[in-house]
Amino acid sequence: MESVRRIGAYGLVRDGDRVLLVRGSARCHFPGVWQLPGGGPRHAEHPAHALVRRVAEETGLTVHVLGPRAAVADLVRLPDRTCHVDRILFDAEAGPGVLRVDADGGVAEAAWFTPDEAGRVPLMPFTADLLGLPVTALPPPVPLPPPVPVSAGAGRDVADQRQRFAAYGLVTDPAGRILLTMIAEGYPSAGRWHLPGGGTDHGEQPVTALLRELVEETGQFGRVLELLDVDNLHDPAAVGPEGRPLDWHGVRVVFRVIIDTPTEAMVTEAAGGSTARAAWFTPQQVGGLRLTGVASRAIGGHRTRRTPDRPIWPTSGRVGR
Repeated sequence: MESVRRIGAYGLVRDGDRVLLVRGSARCHFPGVWQLPGGGPRHAEHPAHALVRRVAEETGLTVHVLGPRAAVADLVRLPDRTCHVDRILFDAEAGPGVLRVDADGGVAEAAWFTPDEAGRVPLMPFTADLLGLPVTALPPPVPLPPPVPVSAGAGRDVADQRQRFAAYGLVTDPAGRILLTMIAEGYPSAGRWHLPGGGTDHGEQPVTALLRELVEETGQFGRVLELLDVDNLHDPAAVGPEGRPLDWHGVRVVFRVIIDTPTEAMVTEAAGGSTARAAWFTPQQVGGLRLTGVASRAIGGHRTRRTPDRPIWPTSGRVGR
């Protein structure tokens, strides 16, 4: 059976004590099952922007994204494949608009639910878990017709489009030091200091992947405290294996991590990995380092973090590695 990966952006949209849910239509694998509104980002689209677009398409409402709430993964077993879905969950609030659905889309109904009301309808597992409700087994998925293939056109050297999901950590110790890793030669941004972390494996939760990468890249055992940010990278001019052009879209979640008992940082993964070195730095030392874009953004936010009335988020659609 084929294994595929997907990325989705979903919103916990509130109206007082009610939350917005949508019910799948006959055009989806689980018709009649309710879930948070949202769906997959287009290529190069920031997940927060995808959420705003998808909610408008599915419900007719405008939403304001307040910030990231959680990042989870699940395996959805479909008739012809096993699909690993990395789901980024955002807090959001509803703006102008009249609640309605597109009869030709994948949503049959949209409605506001109190917690008690949500507990009485079938829910997608990630939605039930986020709402603190019992998670029940899904009904058997309904087979859907395969999508119509789109031809790229003969005689053109078209870049392959790829999406990649990864989890990184802003890692500190009780003394306030920051843990960073240096990217090895042969990899994009070689020689720059980066956040520990990396791509998730099929079936792996983002937090589990981050803690695994933390051990492999730095030899440290940490605790994940909270989700800080969602970062988006689009590089349409990357070069993939065998020198083929690659239109690269990376989605990265950044967690706050604490190392309660720090040790000397050292790379423990097998030779040939993307990490050349690992080291602890004081905040003053970090200022003199060549950082990747995602590391600079995370550390800058760490230094100036506050709780604004309404965060302007995300700040950018393209950020360096």
